[in-house]
Amino acid sequence: MAGAKICGVDEAGRGPLCGPVVAAAVILDPARPIEGLADSKKLTARARERLAVLIRQQALAWSVAEATVEEIDRLNILQASLLAMQRAISALSITPDEVWVDGNRCPDISLPVRAIVGGDALEPAISAASILAKTARDAQMIELDRLYPQYGLAQHKGYPTSAHLDAIHRHGVADFYRKSFAPVRRLLASP
Repeated sequence: MAGAKICGVDEAGRGPLCGPVVAAAVILDPARPIEGLADSKKLTARARERLAVLIRQQALAWSVAEATVEEIDRLNILQASLLAMQRAISALSITPDEVWVDGNRCPDISLPVRAIVGGDALEPAISAASILAKTARDAQMIELDRLYPQYGLAQHKGYPTSAHLDAIHRHGVADFYRKSFAPVRRLLASP
């Protein structure tokens, strides 16, 4: 589809025990390519931050959206991720011709959409979405860490590390935890 406006979509935060799942949608400008786009997990935090600024400045359109902890607990993490993706796509200022999603599942939208396994490493628009989603979610974890330093969220970003599980055990399950996730559910059930 030469000249088609392709929207890349990806999410961040499916695995952590707390916080929202964040999705981003990006339509890159073919006239303003961005060097260095890659799967956000393969980039350093500094590189992600630098690229996120360029993406927001140079993309034809971009948006970031989320599904809340309550939605994750009510729907499950997969459905909440797809909901965040729907929200990100619908918030774009330009309607894309086609949507390419990282992974093997597509959100239910009225546009042509396809899933691309490993797309965040293969397609620049998906890489850009991966970077925006990851930097937005990391910023949320750093902010939560300022409010709740006892959990160490700035270091592990909410993932179930042994230090994080120890902190939850010591300090309890705060409101921003996903109560449907097994490690949190077990802690809530233990006397």
